[in-house]
Amino acid sequence: MAEPVDEARAALTAAPADLLVRRVAGLLEQEYGITDTELLQIDYRLAALLPLGDGDEVTTPGHPAWRCFDHQNPVHADGAGYLPVSMRGERRGVLRVGPVADAELLAGLAEIATALAHELAAVDPGTDVYRTARRSRRLTLAAEVQWELLPGRSRIRPSFSLAGQLEPAYAVRGDSFDWSDDGERVWTATINGMGEGVAASMLSTLATCALRNARRAGVPLADQAALADQAIYALHRGQQHVATLLLEVDLRSGLLTAVDAGSPRLVLLRAGEVSVQPLEEQFPLGMFEGTHYREQHLQLQRGDRLFMLSDGVVEASGQNVRYGESALDRMLRRTGPMSPLDAVRSLLGDLRAFVAGDLTDDAVVVCLDWFGPQP
Repeated sequence: MAEPVDEARAALTAAPADLLVRRVAGLLEQEYGITDTELLQIDYRLAALLPLGDGDEVTTPGHPAWRCFDHQNPVHADGAGYLPVSMRGERRGVLRVGPVADAELLAGLAEIATALAHELAAVDPGTDVYRTARRSRRLTLAAEVQWELLPGRSRIRPSFSLAGQLEPAYAVRGDSFDWSDDGERVWTATINGMGEGVAASMLSTLATCALRNARRAGVPLADQAALADQAIYALHRGQQHVATLLLEVDLRSGLLTAVDAGSPRLVLLRAGEVSVQPLEEQFPLGMFEGTHYREQHLQLQRGDRLFMLSDGVVEASGQNVRYGESALDRMLRRTGPMSPLDAVRSLLGDLRAFVAGDLTDDAVVVCLDWFGPQP
């Protein structure tokens, strides 16, 4: 199987950006007689697998494509194979191939699907082909800005796993998140935006870029907050500000450093028990000139799960009851066996059911699992 996989990698590298799936399809037909190859991409809401071509979208729970996406394993059903299209924990979708008579063939084909995922990530900034096909409806302009800014929706490393999601996915305004890791530390920022429409998305964009700029300068977490605070205040003079929760985890020790600059909530799930972490709530970024921020610390244990939740999750109302008061803890406990991406998706699905429809306020959820330092 090594030779076809190498040929697939070479074909993908040489292919024009818009022809990646077609080149893979040609190779699979030549080598294995597979005549039907379709890329199903996960949509922005994590609710549908959308075909790149003219096929039907997949929304039915339990469908082989969803089983493949959820469990990240090849699935053989009704003479077809379903292969996870994922790289470094980022789940892009599923590659459906057929006919496939031998289920044992899928293990080798899965390597080709992984190579496709890497190439999709490489070409995505330079083409709209795959982004357009991932949409079940048009994004608002504000949502377009927010999604362009995200680092991804999931990531897996030996010592941690991470996922995040925005809602309402096709109309989000100011809520956002960011993350980065360098092998020794992982940083996250959960942003609870202020305002409406494009103005809210531009404010969150300024906050995200200012935080990235400070982080990349190598300064401590509190100074990252202070520099972003200065950048926002310099432009808006306190009229606009951004509530932000900044975290840094030392991957060698599990020591968590936090700066709570506003309202996003930090929740710990440890051994099945849910606890809101008592952080010192400091001024949002950009509210006042020259704010001095203080760091707090928490020692993580192997198996800990952290949730970072914006106000849109905690304050959402259904039948005159807030989600954070009546249903949140129960749902967080239920996510224990799930991966972070599935936990985030399940939590937001439960939230939509609680409010009986689409969310009227922005909501962001970020989930981080700490596995412990790796040798």
